[in-house]
Amino acid sequence: MAGRSETVRIAAAPLRAAYPGSVTLTDLMPSLRRSIPDPLDPRRWPARTSATLDDVVVEGVSLERLVGWCGTPCVHTCEVGAVVVARVETVETRPDGSLDVWVDAELHHCTAFLAEARLIGRVSTAADRRVALRPAVDPVPETMLPGDVRAGDLVVVPCADAVRLRDLER
Repeated sequence: MAGRSETVRIAAAPLRAAYPGSVTLTDLMPSLRRSIPDPLDPRRWPARTSATLDDVVVEGVSLERLVGWCGTPCVHTCEVGAVVVARVETVETRPDGSLDVWVDAELHHCTAFLAEARLIGRVSTAADRRVALRPAVDPVPETMLPGDVRAGDLVVVPCADAVRLRDLER
């Protein structure tokens, strides 16, 4: 039995490095995203935020529906913090296999919790890959998103403080 737990520990070590914090079932088995949503860190998201399979609902407002009303980028400001939704414009693969994901928002103008970035609008069962959300200043903090992220996808990111839409627009 000791050998078996040691094997699990070794297999999980790279995941812990890629995912700061805890490793979830959906990190280990992305196919579970079809049946359970990726968990949210309640310390990083506004109060009354919940995840569905393909959306995030903040204070009763579907962020996918908000994009339908407002376009992108868009901001949902809460009592404490805000949530930004941006559209992926293009994806480029770097030599190391990580991705540059170009979005239509200047995320470096807010205190974004990039580790909590997630796709909305579709369910992806692809394994996560390291991504840099751009445009942004260098060096770009990296996060994890499904490896099949593509142009047209919606990425939602919680922010610690209120964000003005004009600060995000290019």
